[in-house]
Amino acid sequence: MNTSKELLLVVEDVPDTLNLVEITLKFKGYRVVTATNGQEALKAIEEERPSIIITDILMPRMDGFTLVHRLRVHPETRNIPVIFLSATYVAPEDKEFALAIGATQFLEKPIDIDELLRSVANLLDQSAQNEYEPLEERAFYEGYRKRLEIKLHQKTSQISRIESMLETLSPAEKQSFQLSLQAAIEERDEIQHLLSQIRDQLDGNTNSK
Repeated sequence: MNTSKELLLVVEDVPDTLNLVEITLKFKGYRVVTATNGQEALKAIEEERPSIIITDILMPRMDGFTLVHRLRVHPETRNIPVIFLSATYVAPEDKEFALAIGATQFLEKPIDIDELLRSVANLLDQSAQNEYEPLEERAFYEGYRKRLEIKLHQKTSQISRIESMLETLSPAEKQSFQLSLQAAIEERDEIQHLLSQIRDQLDGNTNSK
């Protein structure tokens, strides 16, 4: 496994956001590899270890929370700095959980490019890496489930509000709200899928004892 101090891995499932971050970092002279979910990210890390990982949280197949937990479990990848980007998980409790599982920094979307570049530069300038200890498996899944249950409730409420508003709008006004509704439904469905997986995982851990 090769190591480069200038290699950055960007993990993001929204093409426009991925392109923005990738192009900006390359313009600043960094080498950049990209992935659209946690599974692709793990494969990229096997080929060449990045100095920093910049990742979204809510993604299909494997999200950012699970990706960071996997990284922290394995000694070979345990100390790679990770910058979380998120528009969904922005509550103080979300950020606390992110730091508890081993995220290095947390930046909210929409992305402040200057802030992101400062974070990357500061992490690369640090002479010593942070030492991360992974959460115990069950503690991770229980904390993860709680975050997902809260987000599912919030998304369901958001969808209901948008649907109610659509009934009062003219056809000309509806387009942007319909796009927002579709995005919220897709996020709700992804959260439901993740929550089902986590509940199965917790049930499996309980049954195996």
